[in-house]
Amino acid sequence: MKLASFAAGCFWGVEEAFLSSGLGVKTVCGYAGGQLSDPTYKQVCTGNTGHAETVQIEYDPNTVKYKSLLTVFWRCHDPTTVNRQGPDIGTQYRSAIFYHDDEQRIEAEASLQEEQTKHAPRKIVTEIKPAGTFYPAEDYHQQYLRKHGGASCHF
Repeated sequence: MKLASFAAGCFWGVEEAFLSSGLGVKTVCGYAGGQLSDPTYKQVCTGNTGHAETVQIEYDPNTVKYKSLLTVFWRCHDPTTVNRQGPDIGTQYRSAIFYHDDEQRIEAEASLQEEQTKHAPRKIVTEIKPAGTFYPAEDYHQQYLRKHGGASCHF
């Protein structure tokens, strides 16, 4: 099994996009890319921790290609908006790919270039950074839309 990590706005909608993709992945909502150890949702929401709401995905590389995960990522948000997705505004809602190895980095960079041609003249602002420590979010955030229903700002 391998891990992939994506930030694309509110993690509820991002998680649902991956769960609904038919790829058979496991997901965990959490926080990545920040400076504070063990951040809480309340702390991340201030925008002062540097974290992005992130979905960490566990997948079997024998049946799921990383490129397929990247396709879901690009389709579930607007990568040309800085620190914003729909009504959610702040650095915690930025677009980011947190890679776990050089192969993922190379594929992510290539996919960004490919996506950029589709969004021209708008510039893609997605960060591509090494996956540092991932902190799972509080239990009530996990599979939130499946448990509670409601609309996602991603669709």
